[in-house]
Amino acid sequence: MEKKKLITGIVTGIVGLALVGTVAYLYVNLDNQKKENKAMQELAELDKKEMENEYQQFANQYSEMKTQINNDSIVKQLTAEQEKTQRLLAELRNTKSTDAREIARLKRELATVRAVLRSYVIQIDSLNRANQHLTAENNRIRGQYAEANRQIEGLSTEKASLSEKVAIAAQLDATGIQMTALNKRGKGTDKLKKAKKFLVSFTIARNVTAQSGMKTVYVRVTTPTGALLGGAGSFNYENRSLSCSAKRSVEYNGKETPMSIYLDINQTLEGGTFNVSIFADGNMIGSRRFSFD
Repeated sequence: MEKKKLITGIVTGIVGLALVGTVAYLYVNLDNQKKENKAMQELAELDKKEMENEYQQFANQYSEMKTQINNDSIVKQLTAEQEKTQRLLAELRNTKSTDAREIARLKRELATVRAVLRSYVIQIDSLNRANQHLTAENNRIRGQYAEANRQIEGLSTEKASLSEKVAIAAQLDATGIQMTALNKRGKGTDKLKKAKKFLVSFTIARNVTAQSGMKTVYVRVTTPTGALLGGAGSFNYENRSLSCSAKRSVEYNGKETPMSIYLDINQTLEGGTFNVSIFADGNMIGSRRFSFD
């Protein structure tokens, strides 16, 4: 009887130990499972946070790229992609890290956003390089244009200077100017009281640069008091109209051309210094003073 009780006690002890061991094992296993689940949850949260940061970074990059390009069409496309990225970011923030299916979808969307962004980066970089090349080429062409303008201005100035020199060189020149008082018989006299005419004679000098053709020569004779003798119309000189004492037309071909012009004396003249000025082609081509008693 006592032996039976002993056996029963031993069996009961063994069963009790087994139960204690089982409970201990289950407790330890459950604790490890909890720790593993917590670690996985933390990893999921970290993964989600990294995805949020990438979405935000991509949205910022789209905003920055829009400031680097002036192409309205591409800016519109970038705006659309930026808005899509921001929408996916909002969806991600509203998704629990434990929602594996939704997190996986948004991760695939993130990969697509990344690829699209990379393609725009390449496209914009290419456009910027092309624009830089065009800008450099434009600056080069502008420089050439400015240099050409400077050369043209220089040539224009040189041409104007040359034209002025040619114009000066082409002016006629009256040389050997003489004024003689003539009496009623056409003889020279020193007495103004006996003078009936003045003979003004001179030679238009040789000038191969002057334009050939008919030339109208105007003569002005002024008395010692400054009064103009005679009257044969007027001519233009230095943007004003001057009256002339006499005028005569002559064929000029670049060679020495002698001329004589007669001026009637229809008034009483006092002795003194008379001034003779000769004009042609709008220029004064000669002048000289003469004294008579």
